[in-house]
Amino acid sequence: MPGQRACERIAFVTAFVNQRAALDIDDHLPAVLAHPSEEEVAQLDAWWRANNYLTVGQIYLRGNPLMREPLRPEHIKPRLLGHWGTSPGLSLIYAHVSRLIKRTGQQTIYLTGPGHGGPALVAAGYLEGTYSEIYPGVSQDEAGMLRLFRQFSSPGGIPSHVSVTTPGSIHEGGELGYVLVHAFGAVMDNPDLLAVAVVGDGEAETGPLEGSWKGVSFINPVHDGAVLPILHLNGAKIAGPTVLARKSREEVRSLLEGHGYELIEVEGSDLPGMHHRFAAALTAAWVKIRTIQQAARSGDWDGSRPRWPLIVLRSPKGWTGPEQVDGVTVTGTWRSHQVPLSGVRDNAEHLRMLEQWLLSYRPQELFDDSGAPSELVRALAPEGELRMSASPHANGGLVTRDLDLPDFRDYAVDVTQPAQLRAESTRKLGELMRDIYARNPDRFRLFCPDETNSNRLGAVFEVTDRGFMEQVHPEDTAISRDGRVMEVLSEHNCHGWLEGYNLTGRHGIFATYEAFAMVSASQTVQHGKWLQEAAHLPWRAKVPSLNILLTSTAWRNDHNGFSHQGPGLIQVVLNQRGTVSRIYLPPDANCLLSVADHCFRSRSYVNLIVIDKQPQLQWLTIDQAIEHCARGAGVWEWAGTDDGASDPDIVLACAGDVVTMETVAAAQILKQRLPTMKVRVVNVVNLMTLPRPKDHPHGMSSTQFTELFTDTVDVVFAFHGYPGAIHQLVHGRPDADRFRVRGFIEEGTTTTPFDMTVRNRASRYHLVMDAINNAKRLPRGATDLKEWCEAQLARHHEYVVEHLEDMPEVRDWSLGDWAEPA
Repeated sequence: MPGQRACERIAFVTAFVNQRAALDIDDHLPAVLAHPSEEEVAQLDAWWRANNYLTVGQIYLRGNPLMREPLRPEHIKPRLLGHWGTSPGLSLIYAHVSRLIKRTGQQTIYLTGPGHGGPALVAAGYLEGTYSEIYPGVSQDEAGMLRLFRQFSSPGGIPSHVSVTTPGSIHEGGELGYVLVHAFGAVMDNPDLLAVAVVGDGEAETGPLEGSWKGVSFINPVHDGAVLPILHLNGAKIAGPTVLARKSREEVRSLLEGHGYELIEVEGSDLPGMHHRFAAALTAAWVKIRTIQQAARSGDWDGSRPRWPLIVLRSPKGWTGPEQVDGVTVTGTWRSHQVPLSGVRDNAEHLRMLEQWLLSYRPQELFDDSGAPSELVRALAPEGELRMSASPHANGGLVTRDLDLPDFRDYAVDVTQPAQLRAESTRKLGELMRDIYARNPDRFRLFCPDETNSNRLGAVFEVTDRGFMEQVHPEDTAISRDGRVMEVLSEHNCHGWLEGYNLTGRHGIFATYEAFAMVSASQTVQHGKWLQEAAHLPWRAKVPSLNILLTSTAWRNDHNGFSHQGPGLIQVVLNQRGTVSRIYLPPDANCLLSVADHCFRSRSYVNLIVIDKQPQLQWLTIDQAIEHCARGAGVWEWAGTDDGASDPDIVLACAGDVVTMETVAAAQILKQRLPTMKVRVVNVVNLMTLPRPKDHPHGMSSTQFTELFTDTVDVVFAFHGYPGAIHQLVHGRPDADRFRVRGFIEEGTTTTPFDMTVRNRASRYHLVMDAINNAKRLPRGATDLKEWCEAQLARHHEYVVEHLEDMPEVRDWSLGDWAEPA
């Protein structure tokens, strides 16, 4: 029997169903949806039982897939892996959403947050026929079913979660916490899409998920689709109870209503009662969503934030599995989380229980003589692209469209001579993005944690506001319900929204302070893994790249202090596979524009762009920048003194804006004080040109590497990030030990900009001394110059303490009269 509270909710659900005004649907449809016929209940139950059967089969069986003979130990996999406990609830929801789609034609994707509920979603795709269409070897017959079972969590097979190999998935669920952010990102600028997002009650304990309920505060019902969160409270995680499942219903209700949701609750385990109750709840939620959307899109809306529906589903963990094992309760407890019967091969009683469990689903009713799903099961599935496992929204979008990009050359800084003009480089990127917004009103967004203006990208506000569905006050600026700049003080939300936006075919960029990119670094890693695996699947469409802009960097967060000083995301992306990872360190605005244009055009990469927002010296004309970025690295002949010689005395290399300035300044000091010393200056803008071609597709050839760095001359390399990254990248290059790297070494505080370079031993004076210490030949005066550099460093320490700013010759440095024309 259903719980008393579930009975009390019937009137509440009925009230939702009766909200038919302004719906562009048949007036009778809500009632039909809410009250399935006996035939439909039979179809729902058959599909659910079939899905549960296939789920259990994937976890346990390597033979006898249709249970047409007694179960024997040799039919059992040697290694039992998978997660049963959450799967029956996932299957129940999937079955009912499929019925809704078939009745209404609603475009829908299904995202599962509860960890490794993979077998349930793989089984769903198989029952819908999509799996066999994509993987013909996994056919809808006995042989195909056996292959389906054997491949699950097996060598050469598929993972145990809803991975990239699972049709219809844009969300793996392996790392918990991101189901809602992916769902909200998927529906932005996607007005016809419904994203059903199942939140596991274990997942609901994670920080990212706790912070992602607020997505409803940013969804506009006119130009966005809808997210239907379903909080699946089955009571337990891997080894104990969950917080929300043990809270009172009143507290759970208060929590979620406080976020702005209208709750619909379903509870129980009785059949067919649960089918009836969940059908009514799902109908109520869909009617509520359509009512909100139709009112907004017809102009009958006051602009206030809608109260979107949210379903709370309470069903037993491990539902329909073994109630007890070895005298211990399993169903409804944490013991059903993974593999409830673990000793099946060696324990005859466990084997008998598994046999009874599988036969309880009555497979002879669910699959015909060939092993194909019966008509009773097939009757539930929608057709074609309406099947959730076949939705084009989950494979690059309905229509894969590139951005309409303006010519980035039109935004160039006019550089007549290197290192004379200062400009805020990211401000030029903001101007470019302003016009990208204007030209692409339905497929481009900036995602930024409350820092758009701070990062000098505020030009976008000339064409659009920040999107916000909560109250707007008169003193607010550039905030409206129609805005499409996404600002929320959560790196997890911004990162995840962009991922969902990208995976459903739209373009964007995530901009954040460099140090705080590490808050969402794990998401960067997981997205990179997704793209890496997708590249092996010919049926997976290429999707717009995940573009990440890091500004307010470690070297120029001198005012914020040590907590804001950390270039760690470079190392994170560097460790990803070369088929996915791209890292760019443009030294000035024109290089940034060229890099950004390339990144916005690219697909299926993680593009990391690092450049500071503060006024900085500009080095290259736009044509020089385009050529430099195309090569990825090059000799700046005007900065050095080697005149193209094949054997300079030292190579000064750099990657990153601040360290580029220090490197050129060091070269200038050497040019002035040791004019006979042959110094080569190399700037690297594409960090991934440094590895060998066999280590990264952008790796420069051996010939080009030799042309830049020689094979024998020592290289003093000033790097934006941690020094070990350069050593990692040049591994395998000729005499890699000759690279002496200066970079960020975790020395920071609130101080002056130049003092940051001094503290990390990457200042121009340190670079000059390194050049002297490692040059092939030393001209007369080198010892005196080294002593002068040490004296300058001592003077610096005294000056900043007394004057609270950098020495004028450092603070106001430019190439001046020493520079040759560009």
